[in-house]
Amino acid sequence: MSERPLNDENGDLEPGETGTPGAADRFEEIVDAETDRDPDLAVIEAGSRTLRTQGGPPQGDGVPARPEDPEVDRALREVEAELAGRWGETKLDPSLARMEALMDILGQPQRAYPAIHITGTNGKTSTARMIEALLGAFDLRTGRYTSPHVQSVTERISLDGAPIPAERFIETYRDIKPYVEMVDEREDFRMSFFEVITGMAFAAFADAPVDVAVVEVGMGGTWDATNVVDGTVAVVTPIALDHTDRLGSTPGDIATEKAGIVKSGATVVLSQQPVDAAQVLLKHAVEVDATVAREGMEFGVVGREVAVGGQLLTLRGLGGEYEEVFLPLYGAHQAHNAAVALAAVEAFFGIGSQHARPLDIDVVRRAFAAVTSPGRLEVVRRSPTVVLDAAHNPAGARVTADGITEAFGFSRLIGVVGTSADKDVRGLLEAFEPIFAEVVVTRNSTPRAMDVDELAGVAVEVFGAERVQVEPRLDDALEAAITLAEEESEYSGAGVLVTGSVITVGEARLLLGRG
Repeated sequence: MSERPLNDENGDLEPGETGTPGAADRFEEIVDAETDRDPDLAVIEAGSRTLRTQGGPPQGDGVPARPEDPEVDRALREVEAELAGRWGETKLDPSLARMEALMDILGQPQRAYPAIHITGTNGKTSTARMIEALLGAFDLRTGRYTSPHVQSVTERISLDGAPIPAERFIETYRDIKPYVEMVDEREDFRMSFFEVITGMAFAAFADAPVDVAVVEVGMGGTWDATNVVDGTVAVVTPIALDHTDRLGSTPGDIATEKAGIVKSGATVVLSQQPVDAAQVLLKHAVEVDATVAREGMEFGVVGREVAVGGQLLTLRGLGGEYEEVFLPLYGAHQAHNAAVALAAVEAFFGIGSQHARPLDIDVVRRAFAAVTSPGRLEVVRRSPTVVLDAAHNPAGARVTADGITEAFGFSRLIGVVGTSADKDVRGLLEAFEPIFAEVVVTRNSTPRAMDVDELAGVAVEVFGAERVQVEPRLDDALEAAITLAEEESEYSGAGVLVTGSVITVGEARLLLGRG
């Protein structure tokens, strides 16, 4: 296979350069700005090819309420109960045998459409929603599969930018249920909650039918239930330490599992990565003859400014520069997610491999302006301002802390934290300690939630007893935090951040009247 970039017709370009006069100097600024990036990564290509070239979005927030029809609601609850009776999505058996068996019985629905497959540790759902918005804006019918859900299980399966109706979710479950039971009888273990919903998504997309599926990995990559798809484009968002008991204790170890979604001949779009993770991913790309596009090299964020309601971006894509792109989401991490999403859609359309035309800038602007990502630095109340963010590991907490500091500038911030017991809770709390004046520790309603007294013990060690308040019920925790924020008077600029778990954020969202 060729060791040269796709547009290096004369073989005289160095890694990281473009063939457009003047563009190299501008883009070198992006590379220089990546201060966390090991400079050796610029030459770790090791024979991998790189992508570079010369030169109606969804509405609403995508979080459905319970069905208004009592009969539909009853039927949905029955389905939810049956799904809940299976293995939870955090209990894994490292095998694709059950998914492959189900796909065989269903006639391989996952092969009825091309797919963009997304893995990583943080940013997967936001990136998936941006990719979906871009594809929809270019008049493609989309299916999106993401997890976990914020409030309703039906959020996980979306068509044309909106969760499938409860009636269709129920119908899809009932349609595949007999085949799921056939697999249950054949295999050593019954299909899990996540496997069944993944099968439902693939069936629903084939039935629609969709033009393209945007599929988010549940956990890992190689053995994830979604890995029965052959993504023409694979996306790897930032890798950090999470699920270390299952995936590995270093970013490189975790990357080994996540690299499994990159298939032979595919294009892989890589966000900025730790050095050991990048080495693993690039080596795998070489092994499977995949084409590589790397953030900070082939594409990236050229500039960003904080704006009312979000940020204004200049993005360098695979096909050129996209200026004055408004993104109604907060934080530098979302700007990087936007760059990754743009590159993924460009790659899907063949930019860099088949032609050098950039995407229509007006369509790109319109798509990004309509992006939503519920539970990701989402404002759900004013006076005082209450923000929700689903950060659940230290890396996610750090970017959330940076994002809320940049975008809101609260004079005093109160945290409401409810975590799962299997997370690096100390690391998460330490990331938030510099920005929280006080923290109210609580728990959500699920069995996975960390015991509130145990959480309080860790919080006291991090914050000191005088800055920690304990409220076992989430509704009481929200009321306590809002009261603390209001103590400095209406015009003080105090705020509340609810965080620690997608489940905690989802339940807070309901309590605060969203959904």
